[in-house]
Amino acid sequence: MPDEFDVIVIGAGPAGENVADRAVRGGLTAAIVEERLAGGECSYWACVPSKALLRPVDLAGEVSRVPGMSLGEIDVAAVLARRDEAVSRYDDGGQVRWIEGVPAEFVRGRGRLDGPKRVRVTLSDGGERVLTARQAVVLATGSTAAVPPVPGLAEARPWTSHEVTAATAVPERLAVIGGGVVACEMAQAMHGLGARQTTVLVRGGGLLNRMEPFAGEMVAESFTAAGIDVRTHTDVVRVERPEPGGKITVHLSDGPPLEADELLVATGREPATGDLGLASVGLADGGYVEVDDSMRATGVAEGWLYAVGDVNGRALLTHMGKYQARVCGDVIAARARGDELCEMRDLADHYGAPQVVFTDPQVCAVGRTEEAARKAGFHARAVDYDLGSVTGAYLLGDGYRGRARAVVDEDRRVLLGVTFVGPGVGELLHAATIAVTAEVPIDRLWHAVPSFPTVSEVWLRLLEAYGL
Repeated sequence: MPDEFDVIVIGAGPAGENVADRAVRGGLTAAIVEERLAGGECSYWACVPSKALLRPVDLAGEVSRVPGMSLGEIDVAAVLARRDEAVSRYDDGGQVRWIEGVPAEFVRGRGRLDGPKRVRVTLSDGGERVLTARQAVVLATGSTAAVPPVPGLAEARPWTSHEVTAATAVPERLAVIGGGVVACEMAQAMHGLGARQTTVLVRGGGLLNRMEPFAGEMVAESFTAAGIDVRTHTDVVRVERPEPGGKITVHLSDGPPLEADELLVATGREPATGDLGLASVGLADGGYVEVDDSMRATGVAEGWLYAVGDVNGRALLTHMGKYQARVCGDVIAARARGDELCEMRDLADHYGAPQVVFTDPQVCAVGRTEEAARKAGFHARAVDYDLGSVTGAYLLGDGYRGRARAVVDEDRRVLLGVTFVGPGVGELLHAATIAVTAEVPIDRLWHAVPSFPTVSEVWLRLLEAYGL
């Protein structure tokens, strides 16, 4: 007979784990199916290892700006060893124990939908198990790195976020395709750890093009000063790698070919839905699963299927996936109690997800950019301030450069978005997130007095620049 649970979650990354936890807190039983490592992409091949690799480079930058301080060469072997520790040496035993302590049942295998409220699992030991859900099935399978159809690229076995964050050695020559977050963070990490010839190839006009334009411009300036070659408006037309693990030749739309020891492809993500059995419940295989604000799949009329995290395409960020999961688990538990009018729903995605790019300088933002606010029909005004002129920033070191922007809805006098660029500014972001999502009137923000001498005094300067 099939195993039966109230909730079945396919995918044991941060989003899947949080769904199960919240559902169990609400009095339901849960099972989580995962074929790889419990803890998911973020724990082993994304957020955690990338920040472990970036931290020494970031710290070296801080030390270099403080007179009287000096730092020797970075011990790359020690950095890689700490990265291995940060990812639990790719052993998910602790994460599995956490899931079982929720308590939820952990099922190791490949889960696929097999009709309404049914999940067929191909177990890792070769067996098979059929699970049925009394209340809901939740898809939390995340996303995978997209590899564009450039001739020879796939055959060259390029690095993606998986390989670069798990690297056991730093290549002497690294080429990077892409200008987004992964491309920028990993180009800087590898360059700082010893990739002496690092080239970033950007098809468009600049880095971090989903953020305020000055953010990508300041990161590009920092890269150039550090010796990273940033080439914009550059297409990769062909890639050659005659021997596995050998030299790579990247043919470009303009200029001579580029030679590299490794090639990182960081051109975006694709939802991991291609082999999930969506057709068995009337949805198209592949593509994002569209959901409403309760995370319920809109294409399944019976209302038992949900999708959280990258798989629904709303915001491909770990913290947003976990937030959606908390909403989803609470909604499922409430509906199981018969509370169909429950108020739990995803609001944060509508304001604009907070995000930190851990380059040097750091870039962080929440809400809308000035351009996005105007396109959405808001009467928007952008106010900028030179972050480096704040006393607290000066005290952090010579040559501190940064910029802050607040985007104000002139009709309601609330913040629509905030962007900070500068060393260490990631810790400023949550105050901005509260101000944007709570729609705190800027006249009230004027009474939130920042401490002196901290970098957060930029809040006062932004409000003064606005005219308060």
